[in-house]
Amino acid sequence: MFERLNAMAAHLVPTALPEPWQTLVGVPLRVVVIILGAALARFVVHRLVDRYVRKANDRHENRFTLLGAVGGVLANATGYGNERHEKRVATAATIVKSTVSVIIIGTALLMILDLFGIPLGPLLASAGVAGLAIGFGAQSLVKDTLSGLFMIVEDQYGVGDVIDTGTVVGTVEEVTLRITRLRDGDGVVWYIRNGEILRLGNRSQGWSVAVVDVQLAYTDDIVRVTGIMTAAVESLADEEPWSDVLMETPHVTGIEAMAQGLVTLRVTAQVRANERDGVQREIRRRLKVAFDANDVQMPVPFVGPTA
Repeated sequence: MFERLNAMAAHLVPTALPEPWQTLVGVPLRVVVIILGAALARFVVHRLVDRYVRKANDRHENRFTLLGAVGGVLANATGYGNERHEKRVATAATIVKSTVSVIIIGTALLMILDLFGIPLGPLLASAGVAGLAIGFGAQSLVKDTLSGLFMIVEDQYGVGDVIDTGTVVGTVEEVTLRITRLRDGDGVVWYIRNGEILRLGNRSQGWSVAVVDVQLAYTDDIVRVTGIMTAAVESLADEEPWSDVLMETPHVTGIEAMAQGLVTLRVTAQVRANERDGVQREIRRRLKVAFDANDVQMPVPFVGPTA
């Protein structure tokens, strides 16, 4: 495309002018044509990318709209709602736009240098050697960038997700091609290079399980206490706002452990992503109220003698 514009610009130069004037008028004109062509090509590509993004978002939205209310619940429960999908597509579109812009601008710059008689062969050879040297020194940067690209394309996590990187657990605040920024439960901000994330656990995709363990004395009537706990939590799924959060009715799974004169009973419930902590607190509150009303005493921990 640029070659055709270059040729067209050459025909626009009046041939009746003397040779010095042809060079003086022709080169700037051809430079202007190349710049305009590059700007036009960049504009067209960006418009095509934006059009594809809009169509992709519309298809994603229609896919769940056809299923009605069930589709909306399914999208939110699985972590693939419209907002999440739009962020993912927008991030990928930004990467494509930036890559295309670099290619177009770089090609136009090389063509302009060629018009001024600057030999491109030695320049490209020097750039290749310099790029090779920089590549050896920036292996970690390339590794981080490629890892970040695959994380975004594969939608391993996004902004707002709670993830476990193996070294820290926190909420994702920003995802770039090189680093991921997390904020843990203490409010500390962590900057983690994408290439250093060897394993990843996403607690915000799909659903979570709220787990509450209750320790009782070994001599307590387990059948009676289990009935009290079941009655305390089974109505949770029918009340607001928990009915929109819970995906199943909380239930007592039974005895989880027995050790040192204690019996551990466990209550579990399948909940929507990122809603586990709130449900666990509410279950603990209801169990406390039920235990107080039915005179169920928690075992007192043994405290050894102090010096």
